Amino acid sequence: MIARLAGRLVDKNADGLVVDVAGVGYAVHVSLQTLASLPAAGSPVTVLVHTEVREDAIELFGFAEARERTAFHLLRKVKGLGPRISLAVLSGMPVAELCQAIAAGDVGRLQTIPGVGRRLAERIVVECRDTMGELATLAGGAPAVAAPGALGAAQAEAVSALVNLGYKRAEAEDAVRKHSKSGATLEEILRAALQGLSA
Repeated sequence: MIARLAGRLVDKNADGLVVDVAGVGYAVHVSLQTLASLPAAGSPVTVLVHTEVREDAIELFGFAEARERTAFHLLRKVKGLGPRISLAVLSGMPVAELCQAIAAGDVGRLQTIPGVGRRLAERIVVECRDTMGELATLAGGAPAVAAPGALGAAQAEAVSALVNLGYKRAEAEDAVRKHSKSGATLEEILRAALQGLSA
């Protein structure tokens, strides 16, 4: 399993890189963010690597920094996000901004990334919100501020609980937004939302 490549940058373009390591040229897929941060062709280069092994191919995905590779691994856990789509998401904005947007539940911001529709953006937020928030904090970013209309952590948990009880996500979110007060605990939010739904 290849985890890192250090050598000479032979070529870089929108399709990725070719890195020469001891006479062997490795083709590496990278995000546009990593591509923009790399030196000119012919320069020494080091990239962190994720090796994707399939039945019909072995592909390398490269990253300029550890935080971007970690974000890639987190995105890969989202249902329906393969390595190419995850890389496309990372291409959409600097990784620090991406972590902040996901942690804040800013679905609208994620939808500005080409190829990311509302449903995919919502799925990314639901499945990556907590871990991306931790990644943003560990990387020295400011604490995520919820986007206008975005649910807080306790509210999001309440919505999840209501969905598990059989309510549709849209009506669960609507009930939580309408009936929860700022600073309320998860139990208080759930009680108020359930009362609203049964009214």
